Amino acid sequence: MTTMKRTRRAAVAAVASLALGTGLFAGLGPAPGGASSHREAPLIAGDPRVDNTDVYAFVSPDRPNTVTIISSWIPFEEPAGGPNFYLFDENARYDIKVDNDGDAVWDITYRFTFDTIHVNPGSFIMNNGPVTSLGDPNLLIRQRYDLTRIRRGQPGVLLLHDAPVVPSYVGAASMPNYAALMSAGVRPFMNGTSRAFAGQSDDPFFLDLRVFDLLYGADFSEAGDDTLAGFNVNTLAIQVPKAQLALNKAPGKNPVIGIWSTASRRSTRVQKANGTQDLSGPFVQVSRLGMPLVNEVVIPVGDKDKWNGSKPAGDLANFGGYVTDPELPGLIEAVYGIPAPATPRDDLVSVFVTGIDGLNSLAGNAQVGAITPGEMLRLNMSIPPCEEGPCAEHSPLGVIGGDVAGYPNGRRLVDDVIDISLQVVEGELVGNPNDLADGVDENDLPFGGSFPYVAMPHAGSDAGVHGQI
Repeated sequence: MTTMKRTRRAAVAAVASLALGTGLFAGLGPAPGGASSHREAPLIAGDPRVDNTDVYAFVSPDRPNTVTIISSWIPFEEPAGGPNFYLFDENARYDIKVDNDGDAVWDITYRFTFDTIHVNPGSFIMNNGPVTSLGDPNLLIRQRYDLTRIRRGQPGVLLLHDAPVVPSYVGAASMPNYAALMSAGVRPFMNGTSRAFAGQSDDPFFLDLRVFDLLYGADFSEAGDDTLAGFNVNTLAIQVPKAQLALNKAPGKNPVIGIWSTASRRSTRVQKANGTQDLSGPFVQVSRLGMPLVNEVVIPVGDKDKWNGSKPAGDLANFGGYVTDPELPGLIEAVYGIPAPATPRDDLVSVFVTGIDGLNSLAGNAQVGAITPGEMLRLNMSIPPCEEGPCAEHSPLGVIGGDVAGYPNGRRLVDDVIDISLQVVEGELVGNPNDLADGVDENDLPFGGSFPYVAMPHAGSDAGVHGQI
C-alpha cells in the first residue's frame, strides 16, 4: 500500500465514527460511479440555456469571511460553436436560493435576469474586430444583467444594474486578452464587500462519462478520459459575507445554510410563423440542482421532469422511496456481482434530506427549531477553507479523505465527487476498503486563486481534440 493510501485510510478512520453514527458516507454517493452528464431530465435536455449542470458552495479560500456560490449552465458548449455563441436566456430567471432556518424553503434568493443587445442586427457575426473591453464597439452581440436579492417576506433589493456579461471566447484573434475580459466581468456590490460574475468558463466538472456504457464497460476498461475536457459552460457566481446568508445575520450562532439553484420560465409560450414568440403567464420552475448526481441517477426517468419543477420541502413525500430503495445498487450487482446493500436504505436519508448531524445539519444552528427534510447542498460556514498548499489536510476526496471543508460539506471546485461516490458506495467504511475511481482526478485546466475561481474557457480558435487539450 502506498504512503498516500495509508494516509487516506488514517483520515478515513478519523471520521469513521461520525460516518457510522449518521449514515454520512453511505449517503455521499447515491450514484456509485454516477455523474452529472448535464442532460439529466427529458425536458431540460431540450432546453439547454436553462439547464443547471452543477452547483458549488464553499468558504472563499482567499476571503474566508465570505462564501462563494457558483452555478453552471448550458452543457457541452463547443468552443467554436458560432455564429450563435452561448447566451443566457433573457426570458428566464436564474436563481441561487438559500435556506437558513431549516424549513426547506428559501429564505434568500439571488436572482439574475438578462437582456441582449444586438448592436448591428444586420450582421451575422458576434464581433467585427478585436474585442479588448466589455464595452468595445466591435462586440456586436452583448448581454447585461440585473442582480436582485430577495429576502422572504420583503421586497427585492437591486444589487447590480446592467452589469456586463463576459461574452463567449470566440477565439484568440477576436479576443486577444480574454483574461482581462474575465477580470473586468467581476463586479463589486454592497460597498465592495461582495462580488458577482456572469460569463463563460471552462466546465469545472471532471469525470469519465462512459459510466453509462454498462458502468465503465462492465469491467472498468472504459475509464481515465475526462469527457468534459475542452467543453465550456456559462457561469453565474456570487461572493457575499457570511452574515448576509446566516439566519438573523449571525453566522457564529447559525453557521449552516442550504443552497440550491433554479431556473424559471413563463408558463405559456406561443411560437409565431414569423419567428417570434409570445410569452405569458406566471413563472414556472423548469430546472433545479443542489447536490450533484441526484436527479441524474437517483430519480427515475418517469419523475425527472417532476423533480425539476419541485421544491425541497416536498422531497421526502415525493421522492423518498427512491432513496430508501435505490435502483443503482441492483444494477451494480447485476454488472459487477457486488451484492447490493439491504433495503430500506435509511442510512441515505440523513445526507439526502436532513443534513449530517454534527457537521452540516441545519439542526445545528442555535436559533433553528424543527427541521423539514429537503434535498439541497449544505455548507457549514464555520469550517475554515482547506486548500492545497499550507493546509496539510486538504483532500479532493473531501470528508471521506478527512477534509471536512469539502464535499458533501458544500462542494468545492476541486472535490472529486465521482471517486467519493465510487469508493463509499462500494463499502469503504463498512468493511470493504477500496480505491475505485474513474481515473479522472482533476480538471483539465487549473482553477483560479481568486473569485470567481473557475478556469478560463477554451477558445473557439483552439484546434485541440476534446479530451486531448
